[in-house]
Amino acid sequence: MKNIDAGIIGLGRLGSVHAKHLIEKIQGVNLISACALDDEQLKWAHDSLGIPGIYKDYRKMIDTEDLDAIFIVAPTGFHPEMTEYALNAGLHVFCEKPLGLDMTEVNGMTQAIKNHPKQIFQTGFMRRFDASYQYAKRMVDNGEIGKIIYMRGYGIDPISGMASFTKFASEADSGGIFVDMNIHDVDLIRWFTGHEPIKTWALGSNIAAPELKKIGEYETGVAQLQLDNGVIATLLGGRHAAHGNQVELEIMGSNGWIRVGEIPEKNLVTVFNEHGVVRPAMQSFSERFNTAFTVELQDFINNIQNGTQPEATVNDGIRALTIAKACQQSADSGEIVDIPNR
Repeated sequence: MKNIDAGIIGLGRLGSVHAKHLIEKIQGVNLISACALDDEQLKWAHDSLGIPGIYKDYRKMIDTEDLDAIFIVAPTGFHPEMTEYALNAGLHVFCEKPLGLDMTEVNGMTQAIKNHPKQIFQTGFMRRFDASYQYAKRMVDNGEIGKIIYMRGYGIDPISGMASFTKFASEADSGGIFVDMNIHDVDLIRWFTGHEPIKTWALGSNIAAPELKKIGEYETGVAQLQLDNGVIATLLGGRHAAHGNQVELEIMGSNGWIRVGEIPEKNLVTVFNEHGVVRPAMQSFSERFNTAFTVELQDFINNIQNGTQPEATVNDGIRALTIAKACQQSADSGEIVDIPNR
């Protein structure tokens, strides 16, 4: 079967992870070009990864290179225009979450996807590819904890990344904490329950990082969601975890509970020293989901080669974005917000 010739747009924190995986781990793909605005990132892609084609203009890369597919890992606000350009050029598209920031642009992007039904479009909800979440999903689907009553999703970055995030959010619109951080939790709530959130009430604070207020960001955000079947869910996003990277999901059922990632253990080592009994913790999302990212990218390549559409559709991306933006609206307004069903 022919290898897929691909390019990548964006070589930042996540883009560099995807690029390395595409070069070192993913079967059936040749990463032949990369686009970024940063000279050092492009030098790294060329010198360290051996990517031959490097560009600062994504349009020029798509127009110049003989590509089959594109991976979009650029700032969120550019996702719609990049996706449309790539689709119109005949390429398959993997686009990181969220789909975009402006719903009018996202709707145009969605129409472009529908206009190219033979091309594969996949969005980056990598937690669906994580073995622990898949194991929990099978338990729920098999009725092992009864009916879901309540769900809680945590997404808290290490406090060591605060300076990096502040720089990023000062230069680009992150979409707010619920879009930037908790959109994965929103997707998981929909995936596990098969139901839609219809109402939200959210709050935000900057107690741990008052400097974020100047750039219109919350350091901590908490949202309560009501689903159309009566299930209640809580989202918590933050950037202040002193111990490492805290990504946790709790599913409370009528006949049992499941917790995924309750303790972000780095490995099976326990340290006994002057600090007490210590379990080393994971320090980044890329470390926690390294395998899931790999499986996700391999799934995209397999879908292209087999002509199969991904499980997570563009509608999943739209729904997650709509819900996350409603949470942000509630936090900003202090009011309960009704979430459109479709």
